[in-house]
Amino acid sequence: MKTPFYGAVVTALILLTSTACTASQADKSPESKAGGGGTRTVRPVAGCGAGSWTDPADLSPTRAPARCDAGAPAPHPLSKPRKLTIATGTLSAEYVAPLQVALDKGEFKKEGLDVTLKVLPTPDSLPLLAKGDIDALWAAPEAAVMNGVRGGFDIRWVAGNFSPDPKSKSGLWVRLKDGERGDQVKMAGRRMGTMIGKGSVIAYPMEKALDRHGGGLDEIQYQQLGSADVLTALQNGGVDSAWLLDPVWRKVDGRPDYAFLGGQPLGEPLGGMLYGPGLLNDDMDAGVALLRAYLRTVNTYFAADYKSDATFVTYLATLLKTDESILRSTPSLRMDWEIRAGTTDRLQAAYRAQGVTEGEALPEARTVNRTLYEEAVGHRP
Repeated sequence: MKTPFYGAVVTALILLTSTACTASQADKSPESKAGGGGTRTVRPVAGCGAGSWTDPADLSPTRAPARCDAGAPAPHPLSKPRKLTIATGTLSAEYVAPLQVALDKGEFKKEGLDVTLKVLPTPDSLPLLAKGDIDALWAAPEAAVMNGVRGGFDIRWVAGNFSPDPKSKSGLWVRLKDGERGDQVKMAGRRMGTMIGKGSVIAYPMEKALDRHGGGLDEIQYQQLGSADVLTALQNGGVDSAWLLDPVWRKVDGRPDYAFLGGQPLGEPLGGMLYGPGLLNDDMDAGVALLRAYLRTVNTYFAADYKSDATFVTYLATLLKTDESILRSTPSLRMDWEIRAGTTDRLQAAYRAQGVTEGEALPEARTVNRTLYEEAVGHRP
């Protein structure tokens, strides 16, 4: 049964379908389609060699993320400055750091872009993105996004954000009952606390964890809680399990009455940048420029273990308005702009298991467009 929340979202998406553009094609030729029927020539980019692109089909958890040299790809300012608005659910989370740094260091301005970051929940952002009232969304291809595309919205996932460090334990935690061990937990029938509820991208990694522990997405009860309430509910018995993010999981790590059951797959980003019809079709130059600034920021400031630089961590904590000791308490994220093959297929399978989407799964050509970041690094598919 679908939740009332997602029923309302689907209804709103259907009503707004007439405002959305038709789906664009993710052309895989060396020249990608541009708005207005033209073509785009992909040229080599200095500082972005063979390591600036990896095979999307490589799902190895040890896969090294794509990288260019620091400062690459170099800016290529637009002939006419452009104002862009990027919606994001938060400005303080670590996964938003590349956007914050790009803004603070002037990387967007180097491309002729006047960028504004606007805090807005994903369900509220989608119709605005489809109509062109905002230009991009820093979020994830959640169930609401898939339902919007199915309803006619011309929205694509165009760049990834991060995958976790192997030492991270951000993910599904359970409070053990008497006599239980972490490798013998039975999850069926338990109540789980989560900030987002059904339809989040965590459904995919959560499904894998539940399968290993005698449960399924349709065999647990969900309790949506505020970010400050998830850990409290787990500790006082209000819920049996919870999805704990960085750095909250540090509060229960090492305690014998809690067990970590699994988190986001290594080497596979589950979110990042989503574009609407403007940057996908009408102004691809600006769409590529925005990703070029993002990629350059990753290559310059987040190429490896950025938390090994004490000065940078201090700077980052100030920029994100977060406690520096908390930021230092978890390993660096592995910033990764590439999108793995089949990720949206796996996400949609999990959404169907939760009952928040219906119908045939959307093909990847309707959900993903890699051509813009490929152009930014000079890769010809």
